[in-house]
Amino acid sequence: MLVVGLTGGIGSGKTAASDYFASLGITVVDADVVAREVVEPHQPAWQAISERYGKQAFLCDQSLDRAWLRAKVFGDPNERIWLEQQTHPRIRERLIQQLQNSKSAYAILVSPLLFESGQSALAQRTLLVDVPTDIQVTRASSRDGNDEEQILRIIAAQMSREDRRAKATDIVDNSTDLGSLYQQLLPLHQYYLELANAS
Repeated sequence: MLVVGLTGGIGSGKTAASDYFASLGITVVDADVVAREVVEPHQPAWQAISERYGKQAFLCDQSLDRAWLRAKVFGDPNERIWLEQQTHPRIRERLIQQLQNSKSAYAILVSPLLFESGQSALAQRTLLVDVPTDIQVTRASSRDGNDEEQILRIIAAQMSREDRRAKATDIVDNSTDLGSLYQQLLPLHQYYLELANAS
């Protein structure tokens, strides 16, 4: 099974790219979705968070208060490391399971931390959706309602744009519109189909 790891910084357009592949019948496994599943109430990672932070880490319905937790872990690198130790192994296990269950010619693994988390080892190729930092900030703040300072902290905690570009096997530029993005993705889709059929 050919697996293509799709990544990009916050606000780069990973979802737009993965939705396009899904529209072509390709299985998309999303690390963000899996990351939410592993911290659902009473899952082992949820339990660990509860023991470390208590009630302040949760909303009334017992679900994670993501805004509170994000501020906590991006404000203290040690807390981020601890949280990743709780979640990353569990996320990886589920990702492998979902990729193995894929029925399409190849599969897309979407992960904002593809390289940082080591999830790139699950992929034979990596596709970077790339945009300049100022576009990331504009898009992410209008979409999430986060302030610019917090978005810049998130960007600073992630791998640099230059390092991502150096590591990726394929790169698309998403600094303009969706039509331009799709024009770059279609030939890649055809190439991935050829690779999948050849293996």
